[in-house]
Amino acid sequence: MADPKPDAPEAPAYENVSTVPYTYFDRVAAHGVMNGAIQLELASRILIPLPDGGVEIKFATSGRLRCSPAGAIALRDAIDAALKMYEETLQAPANNSKLN
Repeated sequence: MADPKPDAPEAPAYENVSTVPYTYFDRVAAHGVMNGAIQLELASRILIPLPDGGVEIKFATSGRLRCSPAGAIALRDAIDAALKMYEETLQAPANNSKLN
């Protein structure tokens, strides 16, 4: 986790809950704002088997994010930091995993 900004209020205590589900997605299908809440619709690629043995590819909703603007900024900052870590692993392939 990045160091808190000097003017940021102290964050509440964090509790790790091991039963929380994972949300995997391939794209953000839609985004918007309503009454000050940031809204993101997440979608994952799914494969649908066909009777002839083929496969149909579709995207299905896999999650919905709703947050305050402050939460959205924190999410964006965390994604930017993770992408920076990812870019660093491309330059050093011998060590391709890193935790913050």
